[in-house]
Formats: sequence, C-alpha cells, structure tokens
Amino acid sequence: MEGLSQFALAILSIATPGGLFNVAWATLLGIAVGMMPGLTATLGVALLTTLTFRLDAGDAILILICTYVGAIYGGSRSAILLNIPGTPANAASTLDGFPLARQGRAGEAMGIATVGSFFGSLVGMLLLVMIAPQLAEFGLKFQSFEFVWLAIFGVVISGRITAMDDPIKGWIAGFLGLLLAQVGQEGIHAYPRFAYGSTDLSGGLGLLPALVGAFGFAEILCVMKQANYETVRDTGRRIVPHLGEMLRRWWTILRSGVVGTVMGIIPGVGEDMGAWVSYAAARRASRDPDSFGKGNTEGLLAAETGNNAAVPGAIIPVLTLAVPGSAPAAVLLAAMFIHGVRPGPLIMIEFPNFVFEVAAMLFWASVAILVLGLALTRPMLYVLRVPREYLMPLVFVLCVVGSFAITSRVFDVWVMLGFGLLGFALREMNYPMAPLVLGIVLGDLLDKNFRRSMVLSDGSLEPLLTRPISATLALLTLAVLLWGMAPVRRVMQQLWGGHR
Repeated sequence: MEGLSQFALAILSIATPGGLFNVAWATLLGIAVGMMPGLTATLGVALLTTLTFRLDAGDAILILICTYVGAIYGGSRSAILLNIPGTPANAASTLDGFPLARQGRAGEAMGIATVGSFFGSLVGMLLLVMIAPQLAEFGLKFQSFEFVWLAIFGVVISGRITAMDDPIKGWIAGFLGLLLAQVGQEGIHAYPRFAYGSTDLSGGLGLLPALVGAFGFAEILCVMKQANYETVRDTGRRIVPHLGEMLRRWWTILRSGVVGTVMGIIPGVGEDMGAWVSYAAARRASRDPDSFGKGNTEGLLAAETGNNAAVPGAIIPVLTLAVPGSAPAAVLLAAMFIHGVRPGPLIMIEFPNFVFEVAAMLFWASVAILVLGLALTRPMLYVLRVPREYLMPLVFVLCVVGSFAITSRVFDVWVMLGFGLLGFALREMNYPMAPLVLGIVLGDLLDKNFRRSMVLSDGSLEPLLTRPISATLALLTLAVLLWGMAPVRRVMQQLWGGHR
C-alpha cells in the first residue's frame, strides 16, 4: 500500500502545467523521430541527452523517457504505411501492419497499434513498480564477483539473441565494445591504457559520442544508401478501434505485455525481441495462425504491445543493477549519471522515491501516446513526406553539436565520426549494434569489479566460480555460449529426441 501511495503522489507531482507540457512536446518529438526511417529511439534519446544536460534532473529524465516511449510507438507508423520499421523494435509490426494498409485499413491498423502500445506500456509500468524494489533488494547481495559475471552474461546473451543466425557475430560485436571501453585511465589507479601518449585518448572514449555515432551517423549513411520510399496516403475512415474487439483480446494484451517486459529485463535484448517473441506467442496461440502475415489485427496488436512493454522492462535493470536492458536504456543510464542519480542496488536507499517517479513518467508518456496517437493520426502523416535529403543533413548537424556539447571537446566529434564509420561497416557485414553498445556501457562495470575482485581475493579466481550467485551466472553464461554453437545444439537436439 505504501508503494501505491508513493506511485500516486509521483503521478500527481508531474501533473503540473510545466510537467504536462514537457510530457506533450517530448512524446510528440519522440513519435516524429520514431516515424522517420533511420531516426531510432536511441538516436533521439542520445541527442536529447546532450541538449538537456543543463536542465533540472527530474525534467530532463522526464523528457528523455517520454521521447523513448514516443519513438518506440512512432516507429509503427512507418512500419504500417511504408513497410519500413521506423525503429528496429517495429520490424514485427510490418508483417501485418502493411498488409492492412494495402487493404485500405491503415487508419484502423494505426489505431490498434496505438491502443496496443498504450496497454503494453501500462503493463510494463505496473511490473516495474512491483519488481524493481524486490530486484534492488536482491541486488544488494551482489558484490564485485557477481557484477563481473553479470556484465559478461549481459554481453553474451545480447549477442546470442540479437544474432540468432550467427551468434558469433553478436559476441564479436559485444566483446569489441568491451575492448573499446578499456581505452582511457583505469578506474582504480588512473593509469592510462591504450592512450599512446594522447591526452585525449587518456580521457577515454565518451559513451554518448560513441552512441550518437553508432546509431546516428551510421544510420544516416545506411539511410542515404537505400532507395527512396513512397508513403501510403489513404488511411481509411476508422481510426479508433472497437472497444468490444479490444476487450475480446485482453489475454493477448496481457500475455504480450508480460512477455515484452521480461524480454526488456534481459540485458541488451530490448524492444525488438519483445515484439518478435510476443508476435510468435500470439501466432502459436491463435486458432487461425495462417492468417498471420496477411493482415491479422491480433498479430499487429501483439507486436506493438510487446515492444512498448519492453521499455519499462529495459528500465528495471537500469534502476536496480545499473545494467541497461536495451540500447536506448543505455543512453538513459548515462543521462541519470550525468544528472547525479546513481542507479544500482542502493537506489531504494539513496533515492527511495525515484523508482516510483520513473513509473509515473512512464504513465504520463503512455497517456500521451494514446491521446496524441489517436488525435494526430492524419496530421502526423506529413512527417513522413519530409524529403530525407533535407532531413539527414539536419540530423548530422545535431549529431555533431550533441557530441561536442557535453564536454566541449572536438575530440568527441571525432569519436562520433569514428563510431559512425565503424557502425556502418559492421552493419554492412550484418553485425548487430546492440551488443557493441552494451559492451561499451558494461566495460567500465566489468573492469572495475574484476580489479576489485582480484584485490579482495588476493589475486585468486576461485570466488568467481564458487560463490553461489557467481557460479549460477557463470553456468548460465557457459550454457548460452554452448547453445549458440551449432554442433553442440545439434548433438543436444539429437539426445533430446532420442530420450523422448
């Protein structure tokens, strides 16, 4: 009951004219960013982080969360109208959204996506309120040994799930991120590593310039390489879904919300897997699975509910373990540190109300996407008609300004350009970006905790393998690595088939 009262007070504290104005414009900006193919949620949150770091911490984090929620939802517009997901999280929405648009039911499809996104965010928000305090309490049992394995497990599971066909590419990207995070002064004795006499390199590679480059500049290069697109202009008459249809599908909404939240909690997996797993679960449970991919409204509802539920899910480990569940959540984690909030197991002790404040921010962002999504369906279509030849130079300028703004170092602009070229090259070779970003974020956590572990154990690796939680995480990491190897997987499947 105490938690619910804190949550209610947090909701009321944001319901001021200034707070609601920030909710409205930031969510609308997020929707516009998500709608434009090539402008991802990560890019939107990263650019706004660089532009809001002088604001009050509460206002800045509210703006970033609303932009995050709005961008994940906004990507459904281009997925439905263009068959191009606005963000990777909306890829599953193209399967049924675009066929509905071609049938003249684009407005209905966008209405279903809006309602699904709203309920998905609400389910994830409620689970955040229930799970985060307990997870933070459990996180107090973590010491340096456990955080070492948590960082390694996060990179390994992210590489496995984001590169299902070739997990080795995912692991290469993840461990490349861990390696790049070691550039600069180490965290205990401030000894410069991989600096080669450069003062700039001894200061390390900035997280935000790296993220802006990997997701912003690289995205610009990828988008400019693609052929131009033509939007569907006729949305049809009906936009608001029938209430009875939504009530009949309450189980799909609840299941997709829970599945999406769980996928969001897994480090580095994020919203796109939340959508795909929710979509697969809905197809498996359907009485007419063959209609999926041909304009089935339940498939679209499941995908959009799942990816928006993954947003609060991705924020849960950010708050409780300081480990991001997705790439935009990694930027959000950096923003919290910039604004003086220290996420981690001590969050409920040092900032006891912050979890409920974040949940309240998610609540208002959910309300905003419902209201703005239904009210501005037709006017927002004009965003898709902005020629990308005008848009991409503007985004590039924002990438440069945003990278420079945090520390006023020209070196950070070069870091952004370097990571942009690296990200573009990796994408061309089908390497996933999420493990790379997660590796950069978790590299500092892994490095400091491994060094502390060695000090505490007098250089012995034994506690890393004998402490209960460490041993469990080590076994899980080994299991994911072995299962990702095709020969091992084939042998296990044969043994399982023979046993049955």
